[in-house]
Amino acid sequence: MKYRRLLPSALLLIGLGLTSPATARDAIDLDLYDRLLERHTREVSDVVGTRVDYRAISRSADWKKLSAELRAARPSRLDREGRLAYWINAYNVFTIDLIVDHYPVESIRDIGSFFFPVWNEKVASIEGRDVSLGEIEHEILRKMGEPRIHAAIVCASTSCPPLARRAFRAERLDEQLDAAMRRWLASPAKGVRIDRARETVHVSQIFDWFEEDFEAGGGVLETIARHVPDEDAAWLRGPGRDARIRFLDYDWALNDLR
Repeated sequence: MKYRRLLPSALLLIGLGLTSPATARDAIDLDLYDRLLERHTREVSDVVGTRVDYRAISRSADWKKLSAELRAARPSRLDREGRLAYWINAYNVFTIDLIVDHYPVESIRDIGSFFFPVWNEKVASIEGRDVSLGEIEHEILRKMGEPRIHAAIVCASTSCPPLARRAFRAERLDEQLDAAMRRWLASPAKGVRIDRARETVHVSQIFDWFEEDFEAGGGVLETIARHVPDEDAAWLRGPGRDARIRFLDYDWALNDLR
């Protein structure tokens, strides 16, 4: 009888033993990432939105652990939402790593040069492939056909969308991407500013650089209309549907917490 009582537990342990090595290799502690973001970033009222304490992160053993987990993961084994969430998180963490490695800097662009921009610098090796921030953005994320990534990946600059202070998770990704779009576009300084009198919509240069990414969703103005207050959305889809688009200046100053 004692043997029978132990048998289910023993079988469970055997099952865990058979599956745990792969699970361990793929594990990323997103709860740890949440805690680190809460500890080392601050929501602010200025145009940046979220500032990052790079100096504190440089001393954090937990941050190094998180970064190592991302490098050891196997995103190719994940479903689409899992891959999107993984690569968004990876882009943001590796960007912070890059800043920390060169800190102090005034701008991420100071790390590179005219002939070898920072976006081409290798930041990690994932599943045997060396990747740069540019490759993560252009060769992986953009090719997955989700334009809202542009509100989620943050290149450590003032005019970038605000860094989300929670990890992106596959099971909540749609909700989180919508929230990132709303928060970004709510800023008239770097998201969208509507001038009804002049029938002009001022938007982030990101909508210029990556205009083609928004075409499948009806174009720039329709994309914006889905993520702004109802009154603005109604204007953009009505009287403002033929409004001129102008692009806001882009400030590359570091989103540092000083």
